Amino acid sequence: MGRLTTGTMLLTILLAAVSLFPVPGAFADTVDIVHGGYGAYGAATVWGAGHEGNVAMAGVYMLNKTGSTGIGDTWSNGLIPGFCIELHEPIPQVTQTYNVGMPDDVYNSHIDDVLGSEKANYLRELWDAYYDPAWASGGSYTDQQNSTAEAFATAIWEIINEDLPASPLDWDVTVDGTPGTGGFYAENLDSATANKWLHALTGTGGKADLLVFSYGGSQDFLVAVPEPATIVLLGLGGSLGLFARRRRL
Repeated sequence: MGRLTTGTMLLTILLAAVSLFPVPGAFADTVDIVHGGYGAYGAATVWGAGHEGNVAMAGVYMLNKTGSTGIGDTWSNGLIPGFCIELHEPIPQVTQTYNVGMPDDVYNSHIDDVLGSEKANYLRELWDAYYDPAWASGGSYTDQQNSTAEAFATAIWEIINEDLPASPLDWDVTVDGTPGTGGFYAENLDSATANKWLHALTGTGGKADLLVFSYGGSQDFLVAVPEPATIVLLGLGGSLGLFARRRRL
């Protein structure tokens, strides 16, 4: 397992403690969100993950948050950038209450399994090394920003939907490397950049602090924890109150 940042380790400890020490009436970790448009993105043609040559919006999804509980309070109300991780599910067109959980533990209905720590850590490393906040800065985006945000999204989908390869060098967003009905590949994007980023992953690089907004029957989203996460989390009614909150995934 690669090195985790202080924020990621804190979140892991807090969420584990919440599940070990629930109390009656404790509130869950949720966010109330609706799809609020796009940051930088492109239109990739996708096979796998529930698609057969369909066009998918690949890039930053802006999620309009209007309420929250528990660890969801870490984010201020307003737009939160995220990346979709369940391509076959629809985006939320009305406000829905999403659960907040660790990427490792969130169930993906297409692969019929939780993501697991190895894939989750590759996602953390990918985000730490290559995510560009300018992709969600608002206003218009350059062709280059749209292209690289699209490549980043397809790299995420490759990690999530493919079986883990023997080496990151074997990942290729243009090739379905998983037998059977699983797998993923895409066209009409900057695949060279997506593959370069995937091939540079080692499992030992820096790790971004990531969580997932999940809702059964709607698109799930991978999001970054805003800084300073430690101060915000410990300010949610005190550390003892936070340990007592029940995790609902």
